[in-house]
Amino acid sequence: QLETLEQEEQECLELRPHPTEKTTHILSHEHGMTVTKTLQEGEAEPQCQSFSYSRAKLRARLLEGASLLLLRVLARRQTMPRDLVFPAINTEGDLCTASY
Repeated sequence: QLETLEQEEQECLELRPHPTEKTTHILSHEHGMTVTKTLQEGEAEPQCQSFSYSRAKLRARLLEGASLLLLRVLARRQTMPRDLVFPAINTEGDLCTASY
């Protein structure tokens, strides 16, 4: 049984004159997960938004790290079940599905 405790993704765009940095931080806690997204454009004040998902909404959802691990296991077994779809959370922290 694998569980994601924390995940962080950072993306930087070196666009002149306003470089952009975007981070997404996902943190697990007893009630579910909290997603915090921050956008910093140039010298402007960072824009931050945070939201949470309950444990019930997250049940059986795959985050990026777990998805990579699953792909490695499937590759090692050299098998791929037909129409394999899992509930997931994308890199933006939004609920979605992952198809393999």
